[in-house]
Amino acid sequence: MAGCGSGLCCCCCPRCCGERESRTPEELTILGETHEEEDEILPRKDYESLDYDRCINDPYLEVLESMDNKKAQRYEAVKWVMVFAIGVCTGLVGLFVDFFVRLFTQLKFRVVQSSVEECTEKGCLALSLLELLGFNLTFVFLASLLVLIQPVAAGSGIPEIKCYLNGVKVPGVVRLRTVVCKAMGVLFSVAGGLFVGKEGPMIHSGAVVGAGLPQFQSISLRKIHFNFPYFRSDRDKRDFVSAGAAAGVAAAFGAPIGGTLFSLEEGSSFWNQGLTWKVLFCSMAATFTLNFFRSGIQFGSWGSFQLPGLLNFGEFKCSESDKKCHLWTAVDLGFFVLMGIVGGLLGATFNCLNKRLAKYRMRNVHPKPKLVRVLESLLVSLTTTVVVFVASMVLGECRQMSSTPHSGNDTLSMQGMSEDVNSSIKTFFCPNETYNDMATLFFNPQESAILQLFHQDGTFSPVTLSLFFLLYFLLSCWTYGISVPSGLFVPSLLCGAAFGRLVANLLKSYIGLDHIYSGTFALIGAAAFLGGVVRMTISLTVILIESTNEITYGLPIMITLMVAKWTGDFFNKGIYDIHVNLRGVPLLEWETEVEMDKLRASDIMEPNLTYVYPHTRIQSLVSILRTTVHHAFPVVTENRGNEREFMKGNQLISNNIKFKKSSILTRAGEQRKRSQSMKSYPSSELRNMCDEHIATEEPPEKEDLLQQMLERRYTPYPNLYPDQSPSEEWTMEERFRPLTFHGLILRSQLVTLLVRGVCYSESRSSASQPRLSHAEMSEDYPRYPDIHDLDLTLLNPRMIVDVTPYMNPSPFAVSPNTHVSQVFNLFRTMGLRHLPVVNAVGEIVGIITRHNLTHEFLQARLRQHYQTI
Repeated sequence: MAGCGSGLCCCCCPRCCGERESRTPEELTILGETHEEEDEILPRKDYESLDYDRCINDPYLEVLESMDNKKAQRYEAVKWVMVFAIGVCTGLVGLFVDFFVRLFTQLKFRVVQSSVEECTEKGCLALSLLELLGFNLTFVFLASLLVLIQPVAAGSGIPEIKCYLNGVKVPGVVRLRTVVCKAMGVLFSVAGGLFVGKEGPMIHSGAVVGAGLPQFQSISLRKIHFNFPYFRSDRDKRDFVSAGAAAGVAAAFGAPIGGTLFSLEEGSSFWNQGLTWKVLFCSMAATFTLNFFRSGIQFGSWGSFQLPGLLNFGEFKCSESDKKCHLWTAVDLGFFVLMGIVGGLLGATFNCLNKRLAKYRMRNVHPKPKLVRVLESLLVSLTTTVVVFVASMVLGECRQMSSTPHSGNDTLSMQGMSEDVNSSIKTFFCPNETYNDMATLFFNPQESAILQLFHQDGTFSPVTLSLFFLLYFLLSCWTYGISVPSGLFVPSLLCGAAFGRLVANLLKSYIGLDHIYSGTFALIGAAAFLGGVVRMTISLTVILIESTNEITYGLPIMITLMVAKWTGDFFNKGIYDIHVNLRGVPLLEWETEVEMDKLRASDIMEPNLTYVYPHTRIQSLVSILRTTVHHAFPVVTENRGNEREFMKGNQLISNNIKFKKSSILTRAGEQRKRSQSMKSYPSSELRNMCDEHIATEEPPEKEDLLQQMLERRYTPYPNLYPDQSPSEEWTMEERFRPLTFHGLILRSQLVTLLVRGVCYSESRSSASQPRLSHAEMSEDYPRYPDIHDLDLTLLNPRMIVDVTPYMNPSPFAVSPNTHVSQVFNLFRTMGLRHLPVVNAVGEIVGIITRHNLTHEFLQARLRQHYQTI
């Protein structure tokens, strides 16, 4: 396999990249500078690719042959049951989070409100501030401790799920411990007064439920294990994760269609028509489960379905007394476009500032002890609490109660809103018959503050809205990225809603447009800012339409989101893509740039292959697995018929494709590295496997390196193919014969064969080798044994393993002349992990992995292409 077998980005593992400023281990091996045993074992990588391509080997074909129509229907029925169960469980997770967030928040605000009202008269407001600090710091401390238990539970989880659905395995992202820490942590971080939302982590929670529930086992709870042979592959798990992520969106916003589109637009890189219906069904199940229980618990009206999601925008409706009022008019579209532009600029500014903060944390906070992360979270909580309290006390404006008309509030009550809008008005620090507009926004749950901005007319002054927007913008930007579970949807909506209401107030006060509906501008402002931050279009449009239950808002929301996205994309990427890039995850975009078609598959492939023969000795397999981190290996035989055309002069020619000297050097380096590792292998039970002697003669320093490689003889692979053992007298041409490609074998499959002792002795035929079923091959999924942890003392190193029944004999492959755009589309749409490059006569000349298709790698290859020209 190529040098970056698991599809990692260069920054994840320096050893797996071909183009580096420092020398790679292969180059050091060629130059004779690597002799220490510890350098032979390569480090394991943080990120791995997922095997979405189906392996059509003999065990899988046996399953297909035994499956009739009844078994196929049973399998499909089980999948539908699992999809429904995922939706129900995701809705219950949302119910749990919402219940305790509401409980803790009401307890905190009840105590603080009583203290503020009492201390306003007695002059002991410092005590009220200390009480508020006590609540917030305690909740945030608990949230940070949960993140210490499972670090991947920090943040919203959307970037991690996006990476998973793109084909990259983020360690621990879909474990049971993750969803427990996520669900409990987010309720503490929201109740702790941080400017975060609980809706974003619902997407991560739903994805974890989708990944774990159909497996009927858990790594965290090892005793829970059922004999359930279905869905034991990355391909099936990917579909369930897509359904779970969509169910999380549906539960958060009461938007099942929007959840389905979110999973399609932002999440899944690979989609099929059959999956669409299952994902929608899962989203519906999550929405109605949450709606059923919330309506029954809060209103005692079981089965009334009054609360479809955790966040409800309410019904937008003009007052019946105002005949000139309309939700929006054609003239307003011009203002919406301008708001979209401003929202894109604000979103780009937010992302730029947050990116700088994230880089600072990666350099100065994350390398330090974990306690420093907890202290940072407490510092943010302390600052936020003090700012909220002081701003409400000093900057808030006391306004008359009578100035607050109740347009549409009766309708809101009939719709079963969680809190009546008028009841959330706060009178902190104000005399009788007045209320504090700043405290009304700060001392309420974020959902209530959004409802205030959407449905209360004349409640907030332009100065209050401006200060609130500025403070909320800065504090939410600082908060996103600290070590607590945190969502970004609701803070962005609230910040954008304040911006939209500010625009509406200015238009009414200074331009005289009294006919405009302030709630519409608040909604458009929320869409503009959120679109400028996350850069979503289709799914966000549908989510907002479903949340407002107003289809007439479809056109203005869509136009605003498009303009906000185009404006923001001119400056930087969306917030989730930024955090993905900062973590070095090799995420594949939707398509490549046009100029990349100047490159071919031969320009980006890795010619440095680590391969196995169809019949390989155990000693060789162990050496290959322990000295590489590749996750798949080409199965090849030598094509001796093309020897004469294989080496001509100083260039390697195969099927009229010319490769540079570096191709020969890397292949030779791999040969010598493998032979050295067999000689000085650091495992005591295998030291007697190889008795070959390695040439130690040193070439003159000033001679051409290629000439040295052509003249020197290295010990070839020891007995990789028992019927044709390499000879000590082989020349360079003999060692680099063309390799006829037969298939791919995965690392997990090779380890499973070794663990179960699948092999035969050289005195017998391969027919005597034991056969494993498909269930036995996938029994250890998803945690296959590690070759470094196996006790191989009982294995006979001279035994032979026939890998042909277990390899994938028909993987996707491309020609060396294939354009990069075709390679990219095939790799991404089919969900591949390894793409062999095979010439016209069936010889493998290289392999392409995820690393070879990342934007950075393609840009580097394109620069080399221009330099060559």
